[in-house]
Amino acid sequence: MAAGGRRRVSEPRVLLCLGALLARWVSAGLEAVVIGEVHESITLYCGNVSGPRGLVTWYRTGSEEQVFLLSSNSSLPPAASRFSLVDASALHVDALSLQDEGNYTCEEVLNGTRYFPVWLRVARSPPAAPRCSVEASSGPSTLQVACRWDGGYPDPDFLWTEEPGGLIMGNSKLGVQTLNQSQLMDGKTFKCVGSHIVGPQSGASCVVQLRSPSLLTEPMKTCFVGGNVTLTCQVSGAYPSAKIEWLRDFTHPKSVIQSSSHHLIGQNGPNSTLTILNCSQDLDEGYYVCRAENAVGMREVDIWLSVKEPLNIGSIVGTIISLLLLGLAIISGLLLYYSPVFCWKGSTFRRQDMGDVMVLVDEEEEEAEEEDAASEEAEAEQETDDREELPREIHKHGHVHRVTALVNGNLEQMSNGLQDLLDDNSEHHSDIVDLEDKPI
Repeated sequence: MAAGGRRRVSEPRVLLCLGALLARWVSAGLEAVVIGEVHESITLYCGNVSGPRGLVTWYRTGSEEQVFLLSSNSSLPPAASRFSLVDASALHVDALSLQDEGNYTCEEVLNGTRYFPVWLRVARSPPAAPRCSVEASSGPSTLQVACRWDGGYPDPDFLWTEEPGGLIMGNSKLGVQTLNQSQLMDGKTFKCVGSHIVGPQSGASCVVQLRSPSLLTEPMKTCFVGGNVTLTCQVSGAYPSAKIEWLRDFTHPKSVIQSSSHHLIGQNGPNSTLTILNCSQDLDEGYYVCRAENAVGMREVDIWLSVKEPLNIGSIVGTIISLLLLGLAIISGLLLYYSPVFCWKGSTFRRQDMGDVMVLVDEEEEEAEEEDAASEEAEAEQETDDREELPREIHKHGHVHRVTALVNGNLEQMSNGLQDLLDDNSEHHSDIVDLEDKPI
């Protein structure tokens, strides 16, 4: 009895599974597709039927079994509170999740049994705009443009066009398109348009533009013998990124420089540096070439390196100090020469000098007068006073004029006066000698 009851219970389940599978096979081409969005609600309709409905039961059909969800039979509770019936036939699902995606079957019993399959797709819209990029291809002279639109479910479709003009290049879900050699031109623009089942209906797009590299560097550099120097090369505008190389233009073809104990090559983003250690005039002086190349084009720029002997710092400092001292001396001399105080002191000095000359002249005159006095006493007995006083008076007057010339600062007269003094002294002595020779 119990066994028979179990057998009667199991038979409807088997029939139900077979009926569901049969319904999927028969109506595979008639399956309805419904798209819902994550966290939103969706309603699945049990066929396109109007009028009175029979007993409706909803199942979720998998590869091996069916899962009961809801029935119009009020004695059967729903599998979850998220499920409810609309118009006693449609299945309403709240708070969709990605796990709700799959195949659903509506079974209706009315003058027979009918099955209506529904395919539910749960989508998630991309939160951001598409991103375009350029990627290296497997070929030596080809590139790939790629389009990514993350966050959406299911995956969007991508359409690549060549601009301007909108020439269609390809359409795929991968969003990758290979460019041929003829399309690799400086300034060439390509556009990617992404479409998603959630929207937007017009799609979202991004653009990529190919660019050959541009170079910026210093055209001349200097290095002292035994020292180090760094050459810098900055790349800009290259898309895709460019490969940078340093070359030495010793001979043709140019030879590529590799990092070694003498050359150090550094790379920091778009900037490249070449450091030369222990500079040598014979080995290192000359032209260096910075080369930047991508799939679109190639650029080169020359840098001249001059290697010089090191400077003697000590001699330079000494020369500078000497020039400073010389300039200071010249300035001091000019200030002293044009200063009123200096002129006053200079006049004082001149007066002192003139006084010295006058003292010297007066002393010579006193000596001459003493000699004259002695001669006069010796000759007093033989000569008259008139003959003795006349030469002395003339002699004195001559001295007065000469001293006056010296005091007035007349250089020409002063020189003549000194010479006259000397001549007078010599004449005076000759007079004395003549007087001594005369008989008494």
